[in-house]
Amino acid sequence: MNAQVRAIPEDMHTLTPHLVCADALGAIDFYKRAFGATEGGVMLTPDGKLMHGMIRIGDSALMLMEENQQWGALGPTMLGGSPVTIHLYVKNCDEVYAKAVAEGATAKMVPADMFWGDRYGVLTDPFGHSWSVATHIRDVPHDEMQAAMASMGDCPDAVPQA
Repeated sequence: MNAQVRAIPEDMHTLTPHLVCADALGAIDFYKRAFGATEGGVMLTPDGKLMHGMIRIGDSALMLMEENQQWGALGPTMLGGSPVTIHLYVKNCDEVYAKAVAEGATAKMVPADMFWGDRYGVLTDPFGHSWSVATHIRDVPHDEMQAAMASMGDCPDAVPQA
């Protein structure tokens, strides 16, 4: 390794999500409209599909590629969903959530004030990826969070749903 080259590039974080999407170029356009993403570059296959792309949302990078069974790149469309949620902190949760829904995301849990100190909502983008959108509104001591969570019991309705 060249001593002049940083192991982690200066404009990157240690952890960067890499999404597989059917219509990955469409996903980039959606993330630009819904979340204010900026494009960091794309590499296309000869048939015009996204081999690798990078966008930035706030101070973070997000990599994307086209769903392709031959490459073993299976996205939510091929898998019938995804168990992963991408968490997005923003200055105004309600505004970002509403914009994403207006752009085609599906509302799953409307933003509400949560016991852990965030205003928080969940949506699914048009490409099958789950996003939680949050604004931190108050600092909550750990013991207070534990007590609030314990009082919820096993009730799935304790967290507001869309």
